[in-house]
Amino acid sequence: KGSITEGSADDESYENGLLEYPQYTQPADYKGDRVPDILLSGHHAKIEEYRIEQSLLITYEKRPDLFEKHVFTPQEEKILKRLKKEGFEFYVGTSYRHLLIWKQGRVVELTPPHDVLTRKIGEYLPKEEILREMMKKSYDILENHPLNVERRKRGLNPANSAWFWGAGTRPALTSFEGKTGKKGVMISAVDLLKGIAVGAGMDRVIVEGANGGLNTNYVGKAQAAVKALTEDGYDFAYVHVEAPDEMGHQGSMEKKIQSIENLDQNVIDVIVRGLEKAGEDFRLLILPDHPTPIRVRTHTGDPVPYLLYDSTKEVNGLDTYNEKNARVSGIVWEEGFRLIDHLLGE
Repeated sequence: KGSITEGSADDESYENGLLEYPQYTQPADYKGDRVPDILLSGHHAKIEEYRIEQSLLITYEKRPDLFEKHVFTPQEEKILKRLKKEGFEFYVGTSYRHLLIWKQGRVVELTPPHDVLTRKIGEYLPKEEILREMMKKSYDILENHPLNVERRKRGLNPANSAWFWGAGTRPALTSFEGKTGKKGVMISAVDLLKGIAVGAGMDRVIVEGANGGLNTNYVGKAQAAVKALTEDGYDFAYVHVEAPDEMGHQGSMEKKIQSIENLDQNVIDVIVRGLEKAGEDFRLLILPDHPTPIRVRTHTGDPVPYLLYDSTKEVNGLDTYNEKNARVSGIVWEEGFRLIDHLLGE
């Protein structure tokens, strides 16, 4: 048997059209899973506001269909307006990279997180007050989010804060086809690269399982490039693989070697064999966009080695492709952006 009091059903999941806020029981700290301070404060108005905020966020993330149909109360509208921080728009991207648009804002100096690994972050927070406060608020929202509770149970670090970096404005890019006379396509899991492609008027191919990590769909990317070049009428395919860079940031020599081996065996080899099987003449340019050495775990400005292969010519170069041989080759492009003209030229 049982009973339900007036008003108690109003807080149940779906009863008000939104998913329910997270529930907590004693003790206040159980194996690192902590009850949010606000719920222990005894401040009933703030607790109510926190619960509504969490309900809105969870519904937006897990059930956008419910969120779109929901008729918001005045209190919910007020909380949504505060969360949106009028003048800002947030777009979800791939992995940990997302996009914040600051309308009528300005470019401010922000510190890339991979430049301050293992350091205390206080002095590297944004000087712009509104951005700093949004980062602090993101911690309050994310620290005990159900996804982070689950990550801790699995022995993973929590994703418990937004970090603003890489501020800039929309660039004015020349059309790739207009500049080169070639029809190009971008194959990448990274939104920055997709955005460059959009700006340059290139098409994008979204490959299932391509996630920008060590276990990305290498073969799928390579097969997409072969199909684009041999069946879909493209002259140029830009295949971007993020894994070696990410493993450099992680400081893992073993995983970085693995990512490079995956690139060699499951991307380059698949593309070369696919184009040869199709009877296509082709050129292949292989290079990183920047170094990310294991020892520093961030980007450096050192020159990068490149390999240029032409299927119509005899091999004329060094036996192995690495930084050491590149240094002794004597071949240097002072203006690296001109290398693509060399690739596409006669």
